[in-house]
Amino acid sequence: MIDSSAFQGKKAVYYTLGCKLNFSETSTFGKLLQEYGVTNAADGERADICLINTCSVTEVADHKCRQAIHRMVRDNPGAFVVVTGCYAQLESETVSKIEGVDLVLGSNEKANLVQRLNDAWLEKSTISSASGFNEHLHAFHSVKTKDIKTFAPSCSRGNRTRYFLKVQDGCNYFCTYCTIPYARGFSRNPTIASLVEQARQAVAEGGKEIVLTGVNIGDFGVTTDERFIDLVKALDKVEGVKRYRISSLEPDLLDDELIEYCARSRAFMPHFHIPLQSGSDDVLKLMHRRYDRTLFAHKIQLIKEKMPDAFIGVDVMVGSRGERPEYFEDCYDFLRSLDITQLHVFPYSERPGTAALSIPYVVAEKEKKLRSKRLLQLSDEKMQAFYAKYIGTTAEVLFEKSTVGRAMHGFTKNYIRVELPASLAREEYDNQLITVELGNFNHDKSSLKAIL
Repeated sequence: MIDSSAFQGKKAVYYTLGCKLNFSETSTFGKLLQEYGVTNAADGERADICLINTCSVTEVADHKCRQAIHRMVRDNPGAFVVVTGCYAQLESETVSKIEGVDLVLGSNEKANLVQRLNDAWLEKSTISSASGFNEHLHAFHSVKTKDIKTFAPSCSRGNRTRYFLKVQDGCNYFCTYCTIPYARGFSRNPTIASLVEQARQAVAEGGKEIVLTGVNIGDFGVTTDERFIDLVKALDKVEGVKRYRISSLEPDLLDDELIEYCARSRAFMPHFHIPLQSGSDDVLKLMHRRYDRTLFAHKIQLIKEKMPDAFIGVDVMVGSRGERPEYFEDCYDFLRSLDITQLHVFPYSERPGTAALSIPYVVAEKEKKLRSKRLLQLSDEKMQAFYAKYIGTTAEVLFEKSTVGRAMHGFTKNYIRVELPASLAREEYDNQLITVELGNFNHDKSSLKAIL
């Protein structure tokens, strides 16, 4: 049972690291606490509750998590500090010992975050009252990967126009470089019916665009004996949703049937995000990826055949164990040959307990940076060439609210970022689909200028 009176009038601050899924979950946590009387602390205002949702995809991410915790504790003296997310799952006890931390919740426990917070809050109040000091609990709750069974629903707008609908969690792909299956558990999902209902609720709240998120969303259905394509078809029928986007989808799970359906669907946009990780078959084998570049190239070709205007983002890891110079050059040439739009480049980071550590060839940090730079330059070339094709055309843009006196931004159906100058920006344009002419590039070539 939750004692809502304990939370009435309390202020909370939230900090999220990592992926879109984490941001969606944090937004849901905030929404739940709001129902019990918790409001968001204003900028510079001391919070009563601090929640940090962590990432652990790289060593840098771990470091940023620790920094964020220390900063939250320092800026909010006496606050109740909760830490959850991937880093909290992998290093629960270690995180709990950080000065100022009260409660650490692993991946299984965050589904009951409010109840856990309520119980710990009452416990801390009792202890602090008895001692006369603000005693931190340093409590942690987590289970082993095999015991992570719960699914925490999430469909949240957060501070953006787009809603993020969590359709799946966990991963059964134990790639040699990755800790995510250990942090998030095995693949699991809710029912199609429950997700359709969440989409309808987003519409009732004014949502026009929904992004499907998860850890390995193409694996949807393993726990309910359903298929991802059937989820897509069901969501496409939800009245009021103008746009859907599919977040990262593994190449081997990107069915030809799905591509063909999206090409003729009512609301699924011509926009794909597909992790490649390496354009070298030799490296893909070392990574234990479940496809080769021939299959990947086929998926790109089919998308472009069915949706010539499609935006295609591709994840690439550089400097992984075993990536010899000739393998990288092979990867670079392959990526250059593909009709893709943008590269998301990630330098490889060694993670404790991963199988990649047994691969003997190690890429020097300096070389990783050089390879990253080359791929980022290639990405800029491809993205600017893609944008340039649409200068002078008209497009429907979903604009997002901006700070007063700043330019507004939004995206076309095929994910071209569009900038509306501050002089033309209007508050009433927020979350509205507006047809504009696409002008030239803005100052840093990150957007095309909107002409009303």
